[in-house]
Amino acid sequence: MGTSNTARGAAASLAASALFAVIFLVAGSLTGWGSGEIFGWRVVLTLATLAVILPLMARGRAEIAALASLVRRRPSMLLPGALATAVVGVQLWLFMWAPLNGMALSVSFGYFLLPLTMVVAGRLFFGERLSVLRRLAVAAAALGVAHQAFSEGGLAWPTLAVCLAYPVYFVLRRKLGTDTLAAFSAELLAMLPLGIYFILAGPHGILGPGVPGAASAPVPWGAGLWSSGYAGVGAIGVLGGAAMLFYLLASKWLPLSLFGLLSYVEPVLLVGVSLLLGEHLGWAALLTYGPILLALVLLAVDGRRSSPRPVT
Repeated sequence: MGTSNTARGAAASLAASALFAVIFLVAGSLTGWGSGEIFGWRVVLTLATLAVILPLMARGRAEIAALASLVRRRPSMLLPGALATAVVGVQLWLFMWAPLNGMALSVSFGYFLLPLTMVVAGRLFFGERLSVLRRLAVAAAALGVAHQAFSEGGLAWPTLAVCLAYPVYFVLRRKLGTDTLAAFSAELLAMLPLGIYFILAGPHGILGPGVPGAASAPVPWGAGLWSSGYAGVGAIGVLGGAAMLFYLLASKWLPLSLFGLLSYVEPVLLVGVSLLLGEHLGWAALLTYGPILLALVLLAVDGRRSSPRPVT
């Protein structure tokens, strides 16, 4: 793989992680908005963004054609596909709900654990061999989880929802052969009716309860757009589509080991956003995050050791 592709892939991966962190931050700043309402707009606007982008890409057009052919040949895949859609739908909603409800750190912790639970899922569902370093990584992460569970009386449900449910989603996509951006767009399309309902029934929707103070003195349209949160909601939808595109490009351009290593940037950024939103980490958190960071380093080293050397 060429140096230029690696550089472009690294930039795309970092851009995707940064955009997901920005989405997390913007969602946490939308006071007065319901998480379901923001989720609905994210579904609608991300789908619209991908509907514009995918047909313009040769790879996107090929993915759409391949997905349509796969569904025609194997209509039975629609049932597990619906399960995958439900799982990722909950994850998209949770990503909007957590920063609005003081649970951003819990979700961030789930993303820290996700690479480790993916290792376990690979072993259980695909028979992937665990190297010595991977075994050590799982053991180190278990120490961090044990400390968190002991000090807090258990893991928060958002943490469990991320680190346990997301592997189910990725396993289903791998088994079905739908690990593409076109398939994600199809999942968004399936969520569209629910997303529209959440928009209509939310605080700003025509069926919703209304927003307290909305009948106060009018403000100029531009100022009202920003102060009311509509610009933030629009940004979440568009940035969601852009982030997924960058993520796809990174997976195409990067060696697998480097792609996996750079994916650890996102949970670090999410913790930073959580702190910006007013949540706190005490010194005791070092006993939780320290072993998990060690585990991620071990996984990164293992990935570098096991990846094939490029031909020069």
